[in-house]
Amino acid sequence: MEPQLLHSVTGSVATVVIRHPAKRNAMTAAMWRALPPLLDELAADPAVRALVLTGADGTFCAGADIATLRGSAQEAQGLAVAAEEALAAFPKPTLAAVRGHCVGGGAQLAAACDLRFAEEGALFGVTPAKLGVVYSASATRRLVALVGPATAKYLLFSAELIDAQRALRTGLVDEVVPEGELGKRVAKFTRILVSRSQLTQAAAKEFANGRTDRDAYWAGQADASGDTAEGVAAFLERRQPRFTWSTPASG
Repeated sequence: MEPQLLHSVTGSVATVVIRHPAKRNAMTAAMWRALPPLLDELAADPAVRALVLTGADGTFCAGADIATLRGSAQEAQGLAVAAEEALAAFPKPTLAAVRGHCVGGGAQLAAACDLRFAEEGALFGVTPAKLGVVYSASATRRLVALVGPATAKYLLFSAELIDAQRALRTGLVDEVVPEGELGKRVAKFTRILVSRSQLTQAAAKEFANGRTDRDAYWAGQADASGDTAEGVAAFLERRQPRFTWSTPASG
């Protein structure tokens, strides 16, 4: 099968699958280019309330296809950064479901998701030092925000792989589940995500990502939507809330 990004939508959850079986799901230039428009399409779909990024055939992503670096390494890195930024900007909750190797550009994509769940046996690495590639400022800042400067330097300076438990301890991963249980856990957690207030999630995502100028906007959205009143009423009446606010197609 040709290298490609597969996608589906089930139960309000979009799943994007990285598939390049010949090279442990390494991202080709065409795959990097395809990701931002695919994310735009899924973000605009009102049926989508969360997104899962994963890899096919028991591994997440081994990074960029090294063959793409034989031309312009700078151009190849630009494609990866554009895809990473598009993923980070996705307006709904995103979760990387990691099995096997999550290395280089794969780790870059996982770090751009809001959350990362891994299966026992997963391996993580940030490997530009093996190739003499300068890791981008945006990807470095995102890594530091997740794991702190000391662990980020360890990963970037050494290009060594770490296991899922160490990734969990450092904050690179949010949950580790036993082998064979990742699909079930991700399905359960995403059902929780899509049952919650999109208003709360969208505002929290902006604020957590550092935006500081939209308090009044979100207060207005809460008042206009009636979701806060509905949430309080549902709690007092011991029923599931019926939230109506939905994420706009563009911010």
